[in-house]
Amino acid sequence: HPQVDLVAMVSWRLVMLGLFYCFIRTGVTKSQTRVKGGSSAAGNPTFYKTISDAHLLYEILMAGVRFEPSGGFSVDDAELSSLRQTRNLNFICEEIVPKKLTDVFGLIAGLSDHSASLHQDDFERILMTLVYTTQQMIGAASVHQREMWAESFVGLYKAVKRDLAQTS
Repeated sequence: HPQVDLVAMVSWRLVMLGLFYCFIRTGVTKSQTRVKGGSSAAGNPTFYKTISDAHLLYEILMAGVRFEPSGGFSVDDAELSSLRQTRNLNFICEEIVPKKLTDVFGLIAGLSDHSASLHQDDFERILMTLVYTTQQMIGAASVHQREMWAESFVGLYKAVKRDLAQTS
């Protein structure tokens, strides 16, 4: 199945690339962050603060990222992984991105009720949740699990698309 893995990897990277550049174009503003489960981070756990940060996030996504079954997050490129800025992304992915399918569907339900433009931290959370759901979909053990993760991906994608249409 190496060909299927390559196609899946290229497909999700193209989707992320498109969403990422739409995000940069809209100029989403910074806001207060909401951290799940009483976790706290030193400072603001958003990743994107400047256009350079946006390019770095793109570079990290294209280099490859992994969500581990233990809940950990890693960047495939050692040099990118060692950057100080990557720590915020680690925090976002390990502590804020929902990992259970029920939590992802809860996020989607909350987004369907949301009529205003998404804040930067919400957009980053959704973007990284899209990456997470893609990896879960590709690695799903059964067709049913794959379909559920695919459904969650589509729901998140529609929420982002709706937001980008509002801000254009």
